[in-house]
Amino acid sequence: MKNIRNFCIIAHIDHGKSTLSDRILEITGTVEKRKMKEQFLDQMDLERERGITIKMAPVRMVLTDTDLTQTNTDEIIKEDIPYKSASSQCSSVQIKDYVLNLIDTPGHVDFNYEVSRSLAAVEGAILLVDATKGVQAQTLSNLYMALEQGLEIIPAINKIDLPNADIEKTKKEIIHILGCGEKDILEVSGKTGAGVKELLATVIEKVPVPRGKLEKPLRALIFDSKYDTYKGVLAYVRIVDGKVEKGDEILMMVGKKETSAIEVGYFGPAIMPCKTLKAGDIGYIATGLKSAEHCRTGDTIIKAVSDKQQAISDIQPLPGYKEVRPMVYAGFYPMEGDDYNFMREALEKLKLNDAAFVFEPESNLALGKGFRCGFLGMLHLEIVRARLEKEFDLSLTVTVPSVVYKIQLTTYNPQLTTEKEVLIYSPSDMPDPSVIKKISEPYAKLEIITPVNYLGGIMELMNFSRAEYKNTEYINEGRVILKYEVPLMDIIVNFHDDLKSVSSGFASMNYEMADYRQSDLVKLDILVASERVEALSRIVPRVNVFNEGKASVKKLKESIPRQNFAVAIQAAVGGKIIARETIKPFRKDVTSGLYGGDITRKRKLLEKQKKGKKKMKGVGKVAIPPEAFLAALKK
Repeated sequence: MKNIRNFCIIAHIDHGKSTLSDRILEITGTVEKRKMKEQFLDQMDLERERGITIKMAPVRMVLTDTDLTQTNTDEIIKEDIPYKSASSQCSSVQIKDYVLNLIDTPGHVDFNYEVSRSLAAVEGAILLVDATKGVQAQTLSNLYMALEQGLEIIPAINKIDLPNADIEKTKKEIIHILGCGEKDILEVSGKTGAGVKELLATVIEKVPVPRGKLEKPLRALIFDSKYDTYKGVLAYVRIVDGKVEKGDEILMMVGKKETSAIEVGYFGPAIMPCKTLKAGDIGYIATGLKSAEHCRTGDTIIKAVSDKQQAISDIQPLPGYKEVRPMVYAGFYPMEGDDYNFMREALEKLKLNDAAFVFEPESNLALGKGFRCGFLGMLHLEIVRARLEKEFDLSLTVTVPSVVYKIQLTTYNPQLTTEKEVLIYSPSDMPDPSVIKKISEPYAKLEIITPVNYLGGIMELMNFSRAEYKNTEYINEGRVILKYEVPLMDIIVNFHDDLKSVSSGFASMNYEMADYRQSDLVKLDILVASERVEALSRIVPRVNVFNEGKASVKKLKESIPRQNFAVAIQAAVGGKIIARETIKPFRKDVTSGLYGGDITRKRKLLEKQKKGKKKMKGVGKVAIPPEAFLAALKK
């Protein structure tokens, strides 16, 4: 294990993690130059389209003395490195060579759970900061998570080749947040490869040797998983103690599911089967399982014995990760009712690759059978919806997103007064106002890092929300951290886009759950042609209910197509209508065939048309297109 180094790269979104990973793959000769492409570790089409990392990506590399001393990376002799061929079946490595297990992580706040899981599988982290942007909000968040895990932090400044790079200023910011010396901060360019070899040498020097002992019984931590059609669930594991071989009987300690290791191997970055995974290694175990429930992220894999309970009691399970709590809930409904079972299978496959995603069946009078899904944020919701449409060819209707509310009910009894607290995941679950004692909503701690030039615009933006100002901290003379406590519902929908607009893209944000606080909230209903559409209902502050209702009916008027009869769109609170828009009907000129005569002939035809439209309105149904539901997602 002395030649193994496990590390990850953490940074704010768009600070160059994937580009730096590309250069490391080139320098170590892990990927042949003819197969190399940008964002090599980002395997999903969505990641390439959007230019962001969504899923963590582990890869195993071998670094030799040749790699570090070679001046031209194109001339590296790969034949001397047995691990670098996918068909090598993982031959042995000499002690002078170093095995580097890298995990490339996402940078967006919605995917910080991916980051937390990768941190639990490694001993060190490269903290990457963009020289043109400096320290951002997610930089701090990821740094704090890494420090909590006790990892060795290697600070590095990226994009030093750009003409607008301010290296000295960025160094001062890193020193301010990390407390390190200036000489400890490395300068690299993921694009040109400058300083990357020095960075790898520092990783070898500073990242500790993996903890654990080979002679102990097997303990492997599951930090991710993926479904394979032929091999079942592939458990991404970090072997902490012992070893596992192909054919071994293994047991999931939490899931209590026993199975056989169909195959074991590494990531190179494609899967590379081998005979054995030992303590300190990062790789995969093909379990053959068909359900994600039996192979949970954070579970510990041990060797299976005849006495299952005795094995579980004798071996201490590895500390897992913090339990993920979805922050945003929305309903996903298939456009075609026949797609319901297929959609369930698609969601189960997505959940296997995304431990933060949760779902459960629900039904709606307007939309039929569907699923209530939980997400970490709006980008997470958008990514899941896009994957369902692209990868599984599903047409979906998405309801208005909501957070989880706590409602305390009071039921009056002649002999006794009882109080009960319930959780509301959807506005349709809102009980009658007469039995509600109080409503509490989740608050979040919000941090905004911005240049001082945009301070006024951001504070004005915060005044439009229900944010509570806490304090201001100066990173340097030109950049500040603003700290607020704000209702989660106020920041999950459009806040990120509004923040980028008022700061010309220079401000960044990060938030985390704080607590629940009592608020004056009401349910806003939308009626289309006098019928309540539950999918468009939402819970809003009482002080904003009029503006929210007026904006909603106006957007729906633009999204719902015209009918042959007038369609009234109304916003209501309880039984009170607070806003209304009317979609005008198509009008056929029934008098066009008249060539003259008395006016009463024309009136008779118009009255006949009027009666027909009235009759049609009584029996007509208004089909609400998916675009209308998507329009309601935006404030």
